[in-house]
Amino acid sequence: MTLADTQPQALTFDCETGNYHTFCPISCVAWLYQKIEDSFFLVIGTKTCGYFLQNAMGVMIFAEPRYAMAELEEGDISAQLNDYEELKRLCDQIKRDRNPSVIVWIGTCTTEIIKMDLEGLAPKLEAEIGIPIVVARANGLDYAFTQGEDTVLAAMAARCPDKAPVLESEKAERNAVQKLLNFGRKQEDVKAEESEYVDHPPLVLFGSLPDPVVTQLTLELKKQGIKVSGWLPAKRFTELPVLEEGYYVCGVNPFLSRTATTLMRRRKCKLIGAPFPIGPDGTRAWVEKICSVFGIEPKGLEEREAKIWEGLEDYLSLLRGKSVFFMGDNLLEISLARFLIRCGMTVPEIGIPYMDKRYQAAELALLEKTCAEMGVALPRIVEKPDNYNQIQRIYDLKPDLVITGMAHANPLEARGINTKWSVEFTFAQIHGFANARDILELATRPLRRNTSLKDLGWDKLVKEEAKV
Repeated sequence: MTLADTQPQALTFDCETGNYHTFCPISCVAWLYQKIEDSFFLVIGTKTCGYFLQNAMGVMIFAEPRYAMAELEEGDISAQLNDYEELKRLCDQIKRDRNPSVIVWIGTCTTEIIKMDLEGLAPKLEAEIGIPIVVARANGLDYAFTQGEDTVLAAMAARCPDKAPVLESEKAERNAVQKLLNFGRKQEDVKAEESEYVDHPPLVLFGSLPDPVVTQLTLELKKQGIKVSGWLPAKRFTELPVLEEGYYVCGVNPFLSRTATTLMRRRKCKLIGAPFPIGPDGTRAWVEKICSVFGIEPKGLEEREAKIWEGLEDYLSLLRGKSVFFMGDNLLEISLARFLIRCGMTVPEIGIPYMDKRYQAAELALLEKTCAEMGVALPRIVEKPDNYNQIQRIYDLKPDLVITGMAHANPLEARGINTKWSVEFTFAQIHGFANARDILELATRPLRRNTSLKDLGWDKLVKEEAKV
């Protein structure tokens, strides 16, 4: 009997509590206000939401933020105050002080509970102040950590233009700029650059990534002759991509299922169901799937992936044969587990707050394929896991590393279990070929740290103090 005969033939899915044990989704403001440069985010909630933003995001802000907190008092909650007038006052102040291209209202748990009609208030106020108001419900009752971005992008998808409005003056200006850029270049070079792309339907990518990663992924597709027509979100709200019926769209993050559904159902776009470009294996599979949809034979991807793996060997030697347990927090768990299995690790369990099997179908298929090729057992996938039960399973399984939310990291470390905050993967640059090293830097840091402590003899000292 071979190892493959003793392994389960398909992934198993369980759901334990039905609750989200994750970071609050309103934290999406932290990266979205930096990504969309002409935006302003107004979080509508209680003082608790304000404290969360102040503490959780204080360590992430390196410039003056473009977000604010609209705190609901007892008078608001008991419907004694006029919601419209209060929001109008705040939005007038935002317009006067910042004059953004868009104001995004972020609904919280409280606005859900008191049934605050944000969608009804927004159009009237938008017409009055002359600034677009996008409403996104990023409450922790209905959404997990990174799904806050999903609700914002789904709302913004409705604001994408059907056609690119080009005025004659703008057209003339663009032609003049293009001539200036091409000045001094040979005509053959200009024509060669224009012919780099294959003739294919327009492609729009969705998912908020740092600008360097956007450039990297755009260039990866350009090498295959694929032109990216736009990104959702764009750097500026005024530069949202055109979305016409029949356009192709592809996601770069596994937590954007609501955005994908909106693009398909409301904008009539065609979704490319690909694995996500996390790790060299995922990036190659992502590019290959887009190429296959457009009938393009991919070039040089196998060699590119092999070269990246060679450069990761110093990290891989630390991970081979070790196990990692995902408690579940940011919905990146399936992609990260697949990559770490390819690195030589085993994954007994993947906890995940929310699982959309249709949107993640290609990623799940790649996970199964990876496990088969690496000769390891398929992980158990647990949606909305019960943390108490998970900790019991961690004690039984004794994994070498646990990737968890911040709430459980210190208690597990105190019991001698290596942990890594899942939130760090959310804010790190982990997409594309070039950033695979950053993922492994995060994953191996607790293992390297504890090895160093053992060499210094500090682990014995810590154990002695724990007994006291």
